[in-house]
Amino acid sequence: MKYPKIYLTLDNCFAIKRWTKPSEWMPLIKKIGFQSVQASFDNEIDFLYSPEWYLEQWFSEVERVERETGIRVDTFFTGYQTYRTAGLAHADREMADYLKREWMEKAVRWLGKRQSHMGVSFFAMTDEVLQNPERYSKVYNEVIERFADIAKCAAENKIYFCSEAMYAPHQPSWTIKGTKKFLKDCYAKNGNPIYTTVDVGHMVGQRRFRRPSRHQIEESIETARPEMVRPGFWIGAEHTVELWKQAVEEKAGRERLIEEIMEDINRYEYLFSDGEEDSSPYAWLEELACYSPILHMQQTNGVASSHAAFTEKTNKDGIIKGKELLQAIAKSYEKETEEGMPPKVDKIYLAFEIFGANAEYSYEIVDKLTETAKYWKTFVPEDGIVLDKLLEKLN
Repeated sequence: MKYPKIYLTLDNCFAIKRWTKPSEWMPLIKKIGFQSVQASFDNEIDFLYSPEWYLEQWFSEVERVERETGIRVDTFFTGYQTYRTAGLAHADREMADYLKREWMEKAVRWLGKRQSHMGVSFFAMTDEVLQNPERYSKVYNEVIERFADIAKCAAENKIYFCSEAMYAPHQPSWTIKGTKKFLKDCYAKNGNPIYTTVDVGHMVGQRRFRRPSRHQIEESIETARPEMVRPGFWIGAEHTVELWKQAVEEKAGRERLIEEIMEDINRYEYLFSDGEEDSSPYAWLEELACYSPILHMQQTNGVASSHAAFTEKTNKDGIIKGKELLQAIAKSYEKETEEGMPPKVDKIYLAFEIFGANAEYSYEIVDKLTETAKYWKTFVPEDGIVLDKLLEKLN
């Protein structure tokens, strides 16, 4: 059994619009208590609009401050600018290919020079695509082809490349089963891996999109009021909703319509999550942490993904606990590897993606991040310790 090395790293998304230069945020992150940094592409280093001279200047400054401070920018991740777009699933195929080539692969080549790993949230399915299974399958396969090209580029540059798992149907992958399929489909293309990024707060949406049972469907039809246009739970596609409305209005042939509804739910399977597991961060970690070299950290109460810090106040209601999280990661390595999955990773960066509110004082942001570092250093006192050694000390 080969367990991974574990690193604590701070995403500099907290610094956006406040501390924008590497010479500002890198010493600040060291003062807060981290030796490793995740650089958000939102913090003035977007590859799509940054000219070559600026990229050279920016990376030169990063490398200078790394030497001066002793800390390192180990990973990079996309932020809101790409998250707000359809990205690699853009409606215009030429535009999607352009983004792959001029944004993603360009960034991979730059990061390969310094052996910094990379993660993205950079594609979404539009509603027009979601409402048509054949169209969805076509766009999904096109996205897989683009990620396979990026995977080849990442392998050539010897870095990990991750696609972040989200929490709603229009942002695949968003279920455990779907994420495994995504990783397998990418890996099968050319034998180069794409990895995932599990965010421990991203399991808050799956409860809203659970697959309904036949009993739920039947009961909702029987008890529906005439003015209702849809049931009080997620039923999936608009086509399925129309079948439900027809079943409410027509008693004759209702059984046939219920059969059609259940067939429709299977046809639109990508719109549904399954059971409690998809809503549990620990279930995700037990299944997928070994394929998540960048693992996004936030404190959550299991209801909201607010990217909260780990403070005495938030930890009272928070469900993310240090020892339990490390144990869940270990279980993912102890499971047998599923056929078709990429190799398990040999290092995991616990990347703290803690947001700063616009109205927060700067010192409040620094204080909560400092408290976060202090809490997690009780579980990971030094970067690069192998996971089983960390667990030995905690038992």
